[in-house]
Amino acid sequence: MVSHIKIPDVPPIVRLIANGIQTNFEFPFPIFASEDLAVYINGALQVSGFDVAGAGATGGGHIIFDTAPLNGQIITLERRMPFERLTDFIEGGDFAASAINTELDFVVAGLQQLEQDQAGMIRFNPHENPVTHIMPDRAIRAGKALGFDGDGNMVAVPLNGTMAQPNFTASGTGAVTRTSGDKLQEHVSVKDFGAVGNGIADDTLAFQRALAASKYVFVPAGTYRVISTIALTSGQSLIGAGDASEIRTTLPITLIQIGGSYNHIANLKLFGGNVGLKFAGISGPCVNNSIVDLSTWQAQTGILLDGGTDTNRPVYWNNFARVLVAQPFVNGIHLKRSGAGDTPNANRFTQCRVYSLGATTSGHGVYVEEGSFNNSFTDFEANVNSTAQACVRCGFGSNKTIFVNLYTESHGGVPNVRLDAGSIETAIYNLLSASDGSAIWDFSGGQYTAFNAGYPYKNKLQKSICNDLTATLQRYDTEYIDSSGTITLDLSHSIHLVSSFGGALTVNLPHASTASGVMMVIKKIDSSKNIITVAEAGGGSGPDRTSYYLGGENDFVMVMSNGAEWFVISSNRSPGNTRFYDGAGTYDIDMAVDVYLLSSFGGALNARLPPANSKKAVGRQITIKKTDVSSNAVTVTVQGGSGPDQYNQPLTAQFQSITVVSDGGQWFVIGRYP
Repeated sequence: MVSHIKIPDVPPIVRLIANGIQTNFEFPFPIFASEDLAVYINGALQVSGFDVAGAGATGGGHIIFDTAPLNGQIITLERRMPFERLTDFIEGGDFAASAINTELDFVVAGLQQLEQDQAGMIRFNPHENPVTHIMPDRAIRAGKALGFDGDGNMVAVPLNGTMAQPNFTASGTGAVTRTSGDKLQEHVSVKDFGAVGNGIADDTLAFQRALAASKYVFVPAGTYRVISTIALTSGQSLIGAGDASEIRTTLPITLIQIGGSYNHIANLKLFGGNVGLKFAGISGPCVNNSIVDLSTWQAQTGILLDGGTDTNRPVYWNNFARVLVAQPFVNGIHLKRSGAGDTPNANRFTQCRVYSLGATTSGHGVYVEEGSFNNSFTDFEANVNSTAQACVRCGFGSNKTIFVNLYTESHGGVPNVRLDAGSIETAIYNLLSASDGSAIWDFSGGQYTAFNAGYPYKNKLQKSICNDLTATLQRYDTEYIDSSGTITLDLSHSIHLVSSFGGALTVNLPHASTASGVMMVIKKIDSSKNIITVAEAGGGSGPDRTSYYLGGENDFVMVMSNGAEWFVISSNRSPGNTRFYDGAGTYDIDMAVDVYLLSSFGGALNARLPPANSKKAVGRQITIKKTDVSSNAVTVTVQGGSGPDQYNQPLTAQFQSITVVSDGGQWFVIGRYP
């Protein structure tokens, strides 16, 4: 050490931040020896792993670490000397200036060290004159908090005393002052009652105690494992921090049950259980509860509303908004009653979603098995996989269920909406049916109203009265078919424009039992002689219990199913009348009717059919009958060719008749009387 260093007015401490590369760190204050420098990394004292340089220099020095501290670590370098004096000046000895200077340097350095320590202490303002600087005796302050009385002097305060609870005053006009303890008692956290939230510890008791202690319970972020049902009675709130607040179970239990009224659950994620969230009146009605911003995952049934066994404990007027039911294994949302109670009524689901997300759902997205009077689903999505029975189902006990802006999606033929026998007055408005199954699979006998409700039942209105209705640019679902052989129609279109140019074609209608109330039009649009035969799939008897033939271009038939069989409503091939003629000479059959009653009483009569290949003849069946008693023959011939079966066919006696048909090439006799 040099004979004398100066102690400048520099704080004897410096804090530096490591960058992960630097090993050399400087300090600006002098030290007398290397041992006088205390080195800390993130507050931990280091005793090795570095070298100190610059001891005895007025301008300070530096240290060199063997290994660079990690990036972001805080390096603290502090002069920390022991307060001791182990040598004396010798009586009568030399009184050298250097020795005096060194002793004074130690004194100044020590004072700087004390000043630095004092700067980090809690102190009285130097301008105050407190009564005492001494804390209360140990016996007095034991188990208490250090506080200050009205004069600002130190006192011992009981931890549960009013002085341990600072006052709280809300901002705003009219705010009153309360203690902080009173303010904090407005709600509790499950962690106040011992919940851990690590997904391992059993937090059931903490939830039960918190709900018993307060009407408002907060669930901080965490995963809370429970082994029995969390029950809310009435007027309680269970609020989380969104999906970060998860309540889960691995047991076949109901996770949360609401048994009363005016409860509120929000911002939670539920996972597992037989039922994620159950509503059932326990001590009274289960009404006017509110569920908002909640998700339930991998429950057998996500949400269950059960009318139970007592009509005095109904499940009415509960509200659900922005709820996700994800990966249900049976039903996403299920409304029913497990006994003789009232059905769940007037419950409202808004902006909710059921989504299988690849899970095997064996039941339904929504199953209103039993429920009356305006259970409504608005802006709702039911998206299930191919193992489900239906995206949405209204069961035998459903009445006046309402769907508005409903989106359904699945595959594998899963119906979008299924209406069971016994369901009454279901209303469906704006159905986007993305499943490849039936848009509305109806077993209710038409007990529903649908508007803009997917294929094939778009705009089906029942029990509706329209006065002075103006329809502009009305469109029909039309399909174009160009084929030969046999095809079977589905219910996706109502009008079928069919070409048999490539060969004779059989068009099978769907079986009548699958198409109750459906009307279809089949029209031949090509000019070929190939006949289109309209029949029925599945062993059905066909329109009017027979097959129907379209042979000429623009021939058509309109049919309707009553659920048991198909009926011909209209066709240009079924004029439905008979023509009578009395005369002699030549009478041209104009194909306007199917039956011609001809009298040749005044002389022989030539009944001349049009050429077999004329558009009005192909596929047509005509009956010609002689009605008079004369011996004058009615001879059936063909314009420009040989007669039916290549011979002129005479009818010589009263009541004789012949039935012929054209295949587009020639006329054939298919019936004769007698």
